[in-house]
Amino acid sequence: MKQILQDMAKGGTTITEAPSPQASRGNVIINTRVSLISAGTERMLVGFGKASYLEKARQQPDKVKMVLEKIQTDGLVTTLEAVQSKLSQPLPLGYCNVGVVHEVGPGVEGFKVGDRVVSNGPHSDVVKVSKNLCAHIPDEVDDIEASFTVVASIGLQGIRLAQPTLGEAFVVIGAGLIGLLTVQLLRAQGCRVLAIDFDESKLALARQFGASTCNPAKGEDPVSAGMAFSRGCGVDGVIITASTKASDPVTHAARMSRKRGRIILVGVTGLELNRADFYEKELSFQVSCSYGPGRYDPLYEEKGQDYPIGFVRWTEQRNFEAILDMLAARQLDVKPLVSQRFAFEDAGEAYKMLTEDKSGLGICLEYASDVAARSIKNVVLDSSSTFNAQRPVMGFIGAGNYASRMLIPAFKSAGAQFHTIVTAGGVNGVIHGAKAGFAVASTDVNGMLADSTINTVAIVTRHDSHSYFVSKALVAGKNVFVEKPLAITHPELDDVQAAYDEAHAGGTGPQLMVGFNRRFSPHVVKMKELLSSVKEPKTFLMTMNAGAIPANHWTQDNAVGGGRIIGEACHFIDLMRFLAGSKITSVQARRMGDAPGIDITEDKASITLAFEDGSFGTIIYVANGASSFAKERVEVFTAGRVLQLDNFRKLKGFGWPDFKKFNLWKQDKGQNNCAANFMSAIQIGKPAIPVDEVFEVARVSIEVATLLRNQ
Repeated sequence: MKQILQDMAKGGTTITEAPSPQASRGNVIINTRVSLISAGTERMLVGFGKASYLEKARQQPDKVKMVLEKIQTDGLVTTLEAVQSKLSQPLPLGYCNVGVVHEVGPGVEGFKVGDRVVSNGPHSDVVKVSKNLCAHIPDEVDDIEASFTVVASIGLQGIRLAQPTLGEAFVVIGAGLIGLLTVQLLRAQGCRVLAIDFDESKLALARQFGASTCNPAKGEDPVSAGMAFSRGCGVDGVIITASTKASDPVTHAARMSRKRGRIILVGVTGLELNRADFYEKELSFQVSCSYGPGRYDPLYEEKGQDYPIGFVRWTEQRNFEAILDMLAARQLDVKPLVSQRFAFEDAGEAYKMLTEDKSGLGICLEYASDVAARSIKNVVLDSSSTFNAQRPVMGFIGAGNYASRMLIPAFKSAGAQFHTIVTAGGVNGVIHGAKAGFAVASTDVNGMLADSTINTVAIVTRHDSHSYFVSKALVAGKNVFVEKPLAITHPELDDVQAAYDEAHAGGTGPQLMVGFNRRFSPHVVKMKELLSSVKEPKTFLMTMNAGAIPANHWTQDNAVGGGRIIGEACHFIDLMRFLAGSKITSVQARRMGDAPGIDITEDKASITLAFEDGSFGTIIYVANGASSFAKERVEVFTAGRVLQLDNFRKLKGFGWPDFKKFNLWKQDKGQNNCAANFMSAIQIGKPAIPVDEVFEVARVSIEVATLLRNQ
């Protein structure tokens, strides 16, 4: 498949070839016919990509604050690497897609192969979307018309929040693409509409759709125009669809509104509000969220759980259907909004027009390539690659943020031979695979596991898939490195144990290692060296200032991420097990108690472990601390001596005869050493982490989470 990507670091807009996505539960695969460039949103994204680093910082002051806090805790170099990595990841453009269903995944009802549908898929000749994010196109609506559905739904959602009634006077500030669609939708509601914009050509279209107009560029005053339009009473409602850094649209909206009028922000504006303007009239002000209820809800968008129509009448999908019904009934006319059509292959010219001609509205991309040629599972990134079978030849499953920023560079630094990188969507595999030097990007896991050239697999996917992929890879005879956790339930862990035993039935077999990188940190290696001379039991105090994550984030979902204890605190369970050098004999855990109005999850807890040699320790894992405070601290007390490690940058010794401190100029959590040790383990045939410790830590982590959930 081919997809349009925006380089957020240097500003280039390119068409990238990638393996096509594979159908999965609750999703459909669509062959695209037409997609619509959203002029306002995409012009803004392209402009941001082309901006200098200084201008990018000016546009995102909240992100600058986060960067400054990270510098304080993690150091300048680590922070700069993180920022550069984030900006180096291209962004898919587009969300207005029309095409034909090519494949449906398990659990999809109401759609079948051959259906013509609209979706919020990106500018790509093949897209994968949730069943709740697409809708059937009536026969009366052609592809070009249907491509306006999603962007029109943005305006429709704003109107639903405003709750207009027949005969009311409404103002639309900003007569761009969404604004002109909003004008028509309000007119269909029986409202009188005044459109305000600085572009006379857009206002001419607004008049064509039945609106009165005001052009401040001609010296016309928006507030006076609004008051005159409302016959001196003040308008009933204002929908702001403009995109500007100024706060003028909100100010004007307040001053032209009647008492208890409604103001809905659909676009992007400054928000320096005058309290008196809102207080005296008791105005309602609300920000509209995209195209309807369900937006950004993973249960709705990713898992396909619809809202009952009796309780939520209009969702994203139902708004799509409402727009399509209006198009079919000819109550919404989008033909005048089509500025130009381009072949998908000429997208570069389309984006050049978008940035140079600010008057453009609906720019359509048409896809005429052979449908059969789009569905490919593998894309060759480097045809000249050769591999030495006596050394690790790696396949990667997953190319998310951690894999691309940390693990892939770590294995590359360790001398890994990169063969195939597999991702669900395909695009990430091409982006990061080409950068790292992989030979092939793919969406076919089974094909990769069946390739005899590949002898080692790294698994960096969502946690609920770890045990499945680990078991398949072990049975296939591959050495396995899996980013923590090994499994998120006891039955899953039993499956991995069975697969490991099967793979080692002959006495020898592939290596299995979990990415517990902290035990390979230079600081921890030094701590282990110092502690090895002490024969007395040890007391550990480990603090993880993990930071808050929304309760609906996938890592908090016990069925997907396993929760943050299994998914992240397992690092410190392993670290304590490593420093103690002794088996864990008992586990205790306590989470924060329930409190009114407080969202209680298991990520605010203490874990106490006891060891066979008499040592014990407590892990304080909290998500309610300040982000400006260091994220991780490790303290060890033993034999009248203390070791204190702060954020894997500074190690101090107290009471040690020949050790005072060990500081590094940048944070090092051991990722590079972890990868190097795994590679070396494969070569010498001795595990970098004893496999019994791998399973022990996995079982203890699950046990801790179970204790916390049962409180």
